[in-house]
Amino acid sequence: MELLWFILIGLAAGWLAGQFMRGGGFGVAGDILLGAVGALVGGFLFRQLGLSAGGGLIGALIVATIVTVVLLRARAEVFDHRL
Repeated sequence: MELLWFILIGLAAGWLAGQFMRGGGFGVAGDILLGAVGALVGGFLFRQLGLSAGGGLIGALIVATIVTVVLLRARAEVFDHRL
């Protein structure tokens, strides 16, 4: 069930990250899918590093959004060089 929550939070995080990175994403659908990946990766990494964003739904959304913005920025640096 926890995996399902990370994916649902990732969908919201992907949309938020797309808003932060105007013009630097994959479009709405791509950003949302990347958000799901960001939520899974972020949850794993933060847990392994012993970090927390406060726990709960808001904390998970913050972690997922941070990781998704980093992924979008990295993609832009590697492929676009426009940001």
